[in-house]
Amino acid sequence: MSGHIILFIFTLTFNCFLFSFGVQNFKTWGPGLKPDLIILPARYFFIQSEDNSTDGVLNNIIVRVNGLDKSGNRNCRIWTNVLHTTDNIVIVRYKLYEVCYSLNIDVISKQDHSSLTPPVHIKGPVYPDDVVCPSKEPIDKWLSLYECKNHNPQMTKDLAKFPSIDYDKLHAGAVIAFNHSASMSVCNYVVINNQVYRRCYGQHTGFKMFMDNILLSLTRKVHLPDIEFWSNLGDWPLTQSVQYPMFSWCGSDDTYDILMPTYDITESSLENMGRVSLDMLSVQGNNQHRWHQKHSKAFWRGRDSNRDRLNLIDIGRAHPDLFNVSLTNFFFFKNEEDKYGPKQKHVSFFEFFDYKYQLNLDGTVAAYRFPYLLAGDSLVFKQDSKYYEHFYTQLRPWEHYVPVKKDLSDLVHRVKWAMEHEDEVKDIVRNARAFVRDNLMPRDIVCYHAVLFNEWSKRTKSKVRVRDGMELVPQKQSDLATNPCENSRTVHEEL
Repeated sequence: MSGHIILFIFTLTFNCFLFSFGVQNFKTWGPGLKPDLIILPARYFFIQSEDNSTDGVLNNIIVRVNGLDKSGNRNCRIWTNVLHTTDNIVIVRYKLYEVCYSLNIDVISKQDHSSLTPPVHIKGPVYPDDVVCPSKEPIDKWLSLYECKNHNPQMTKDLAKFPSIDYDKLHAGAVIAFNHSASMSVCNYVVINNQVYRRCYGQHTGFKMFMDNILLSLTRKVHLPDIEFWSNLGDWPLTQSVQYPMFSWCGSDDTYDILMPTYDITESSLENMGRVSLDMLSVQGNNQHRWHQKHSKAFWRGRDSNRDRLNLIDIGRAHPDLFNVSLTNFFFFKNEEDKYGPKQKHVSFFEFFDYKYQLNLDGTVAAYRFPYLLAGDSLVFKQDSKYYEHFYTQLRPWEHYVPVKKDLSDLVHRVKWAMEHEDEVKDIVRNARAFVRDNLMPRDIVCYHAVLFNEWSKRTKSKVRVRDGMELVPQKQSDLATNPCENSRTVHEEL
């Protein structure tokens, strides 16, 4: 009998502990809970109710992320932003502006200030993203600590074409093949001893900043293996054969480029809580309307970069009850502005999701808005296309989006179907958001590049060296007066 009483008291005490921290009703996950191990420009994590009875509590929470400077005499500078999504998930993101110690993350109730999730305590140091302090761990171990996925079907497919690369044999031919200033711009990159070097070819090389930024971001975090590669600075994939490998942002059915995340999603990941307002986190937390409050129309805005987009205007005018579509700029078809204009003012991307249905149509190549549309809590109709981004092979029609023929001949039928099948539509929308959260968050974008560069280094057989004409790409000057790197990684603590 006494044993039963002791077991009862222990169970009651344990359940009270769980209740006091809310872990029976809430769960938290995401890289922002391990800020000492996973360094990002903006750390982030998610809070979700385990049952519908506690959804309302999420609208009345306080999130505290604080720590101390090295002296321990004042709080370190941290900016915290809380985003509420329409599917009852809270996204917490925070940005460090200096090295922090004794960093604490607490989620508490506004009503009684009780803890809703287990508190997190990190002894530190916890570094901001702009500190040059690469981990001492080898890259394979670092990828594991960073919780990177080590397999991506598109990457596997791309790299299978290039089992072994000898740049000493390829370099002279690659310069001849890609040095066409009027039609293409490319850069030859080398990373050696964790320093970045490049030489660019072509007339318009300003987009080298995007590759510079991701390479510099990675070399602040980890010692990259010595590598050499060529990077396409334009949207169109370039390689018509496997003779000269080229890293590109967009692929197509008739080219052999090795895909990376687009410059758009990469830059928004690196500038999260920085100089961009639209990113894969903000697009989830700035929707003003829940599903039943949205307009039951298909919405689209964009420029005239494809004839199909002009055809969409014709379709929209023939079915004004189904579509709200307009062009915002004329460049490629200026002579048809009288027919397809007048051009409309730009609309905030967040306002797109005032509508239940979104259209993803090709521009000059794949439309780089696609990841943001999938994240935004509306149903996406995706036009069939020969162009693709790095994640398309993981998507499934009718599971993550509704497919539409290239000529848009079935678009009206598809929109009408959606209006008549709300339950199926909501499932597709949920699947799309879940896919985004599992595969297209800022940590995923950093990881894809890191895994790609690591795998590429294993295929490069020639000795990596700085080639003639290359220049060093220096790290940007940190706001911190001195580099505070202590050349160590802390032990993660969770209470």
